[in-house]
Amino acid sequence: MSSLRNAVSRRAHKERAQPESRKKFGLLEKHKDYVERAKAYHKKEETLRILKQKAFYRNPDEFNFKMIKTRTVNGVHKLESQANKYTPEELMLMKTQDIGYIFQKVQSEKKKIEKLTATLHSLDNRPSSRHVYFAEDREEAREIQSRSRSGKMPVSEDIPDHIKRKTAGSYRELEARSNRVNELEKIYMDMAMQKELKKKGKKRKLCEDEIVSPSSNLVFKWRAERKR
Repeated sequence: MSSLRNAVSRRAHKERAQPESRKKFGLLEKHKDYVERAKAYHKKEETLRILKQKAFYRNPDEFNFKMIKTRTVNGVHKLESQANKYTPEELMLMKTQDIGYIFQKVQSEKKKIEKLTATLHSLDNRPSSRHVYFAEDREEAREIQSRSRSGKMPVSEDIPDHIKRKTAGSYRELEARSNRVNELEKIYMDMAMQKELKKKGKKRKLCEDEIVSPSSNLVFKWRAERKR
């Protein structure tokens, strides 16, 4: 019976459209639209209820650090400027710690460069020991042995490709580390100069005619003071 019931054609029910007199109000709201609108409304209502409850139970003597760290500008709370929150002594201490870290990195990179340079130098100057020479008699063996001691034996150039790639990578690493050391040394010199300029004592910047060895960096001269 169910198959026969499904075989009978039925009228397709369509949703009710907006009447002609209300076309100016847009599409007619369906039930699913009402459900979404009702959920949004109740969610906002619950949020307002929670906020009112928090405001009702708030302690009027409650203290917050933002009460003294902010100010109201056009009804908006803004934090006060914290540019001068460190004393000159604290700034000098932080600058010294930064300089020490940069100096430590420079020394570490230099040690790695020395180790890598020594390894590559030993690889470049190491004679090949893979050759096996066969002699017919003792005289020929003595001749081959004497030539090997004098360093006149032919060196093989049949180096595997993976060794060549590894060596080339080591040379690239050496160049990158050298560039890094140069950049770190420049940063270290600039930071050391800024630290010295912040110290007490009269100083002035030298002109180009007063500099013995002209350079692109600024050169300062401190006034000689007698130390007690």
